Amino acid sequence: MLNKILSFYVLIRYGRLPSELRYYYRHTYECQVRQLRYIVKDYFTKPKYKALAFDGEFAPELQFVLPFAYWHYKNGTLKSTASSKYTKEMYFFSEDHQETFDTRCNEGNYNFEMPRILYSQDYDMKKWLAVPLKEKYQNDVYVYEKPILIIANRYNMEWDGPPVSFFSIELLDYILERLSKSYQVIYNRPRPQNITMDNSDIYDMDEYSWLKANYPEVILMEDLYQENRAGANNFNHLQMMVYANATDFLSIHGGTATLASYFGGKNLILSKKGPEHHFKCYEKLYPKFSGAEIFHAKSDEEVKQIVLDHYLKVVVE
Repeated sequence: MLNKILSFYVLIRYGRLPSELRYYYRHTYECQVRQLRYIVKDYFTKPKYKALAFDGEFAPELQFVLPFAYWHYKNGTLKSTASSKYTKEMYFFSEDHQETFDTRCNEGNYNFEMPRILYSQDYDMKKWLAVPLKEKYQNDVYVYEKPILIIANRYNMEWDGPPVSFFSIELLDYILERLSKSYQVIYNRPRPQNITMDNSDIYDMDEYSWLKANYPEVILMEDLYQENRAGANNFNHLQMMVYANATDFLSIHGGTATLASYFGGKNLILSKKGPEHHFKCYEKLYPKFSGAEIFHAKSDEEVKQIVLDHYLKVVVE
């Protein structure tokens, strides 16, 4: 019944929008309605009751679940958390965190017990607090003579088809030719064995051998993991330790861009398509994670221009 009422309301108010966008509006209202049942516990009696479990994709977990859990922790109402493998360090504040799920699934994204899921027309979330991952994981191990620039790439199946948004070798060459002398560039594109997989296949760009041959000064994140000088518990833990010391980022939409946005500085996000554009996620949501300055590029040419305007210029000065 609630679904029918909310669907009718959305149809009346947003009927001109494509149907593939309208249901995100309904999801927002459902999340808001479900939170009403917890008003007394969350704001008045405050028992330690909230047991959060999430097996959806990495991006929505970082966008909505982790900040929701942190809000409950600061509110004194967090009882336990459960998520996928390699997440214990993300939930460092949770007294009882279980790595329950071996894989991430699309169905897990639709957990309406969270303050929002996926995309929303309203990112003014009351039970949401930015998690201080940068403050937690800054260290004196991954420190270099030059400021750190993270290139967080991905080359995955998108919308059941081939990759759409990624830093190609041609684009990497453009970026590195201009920035590698002024930054200590660290390149990161996680292999399947280092992360918890979801429903997107990871393809091979064959860029690692190209990087070693043409830009040997670029450090590979996977090499840092193999060395593991800081004693990271897993690849996610290492990423956070290296990211916490970084100055700026170049990233790709999804979990790659979301994680990078947790660590301040500048973050250029390449996103050529997706509901994020309609809902203005990069303007309204992503700056909330750490106060990072977010630049959204919709094409390779826009990436090049943003590099020139906001990365190269600052470094030269």
